Amino acid sequence: MMDELELLKKDWEKKEESLPKLSFDQIHKMLWKKSSSIVRWILIISILELALPHLLYLLPSTKKNFEVYHNLGLNNILVALSIIQYLVVFYFIYQFYTRYKEISVLDDAKSLMSKIIKTRRTVKHYVIFCLVSLFITCVILVIGIYLTDNISDIFPIPESKNVSPEKFKRILLWSMSIFSIVIVFVMGGIYFLLYGLLLRKLKRNYKELKQLEV
Repeated sequence: MMDELELLKKDWEKKEESLPKLSFDQIHKMLWKKSSSIVRWILIISILELALPHLLYLLPSTKKNFEVYHNLGLNNILVALSIIQYLVVFYFIYQFYTRYKEISVLDDAKSLMSKIIKTRRTVKHYVIFCLVSLFITCVILVIGIYLTDNISDIFPIPESKNVSPEKFKRILLWSMSIFSIVIVFVMGGIYFLLYGLLLRKLKRNYKELKQLEV
């Protein structure tokens, strides 16, 4: 039995010697390419995310939804909020582009590790900003409904619903509040799936680079 084990061990060692062994530089280059690809996808997704609402605005149903804000007298507030959001989003896109360009094959493992950490931190801040912005927009809509007296003129009461305008307003407020919470959680889940998957891959690359440094 021992002889058989020894033979198997020697046979495995021979096979292992015949396998190609990657050098430090080859592993580093492979990890660099993976990291560069991940950051490129983060950049692409953030640009698509910025462009998507403008494409949706071309749909008649979406335009009608935007008219609600106008009827509630929230135009000025939303224009100011939109300007802030665009400035911050463009800043983050620029940061993603900078991170992508910074990752160079000439970098050593320590520099690449540092850039991976910076990228992960930037993505987390971006996701938090997007979710907070969405929540604030929903809160503004709810406040607008609450402060509007003639709410039935903006949201017509269905004929089948025998309710007073006051009760309809309360139902609308509760519905919009619940919808706001749900949409924030749904978007949080989408961000977690999209960016979370990419961040986990970056984290894996970081760990592998850290092992190379040991």
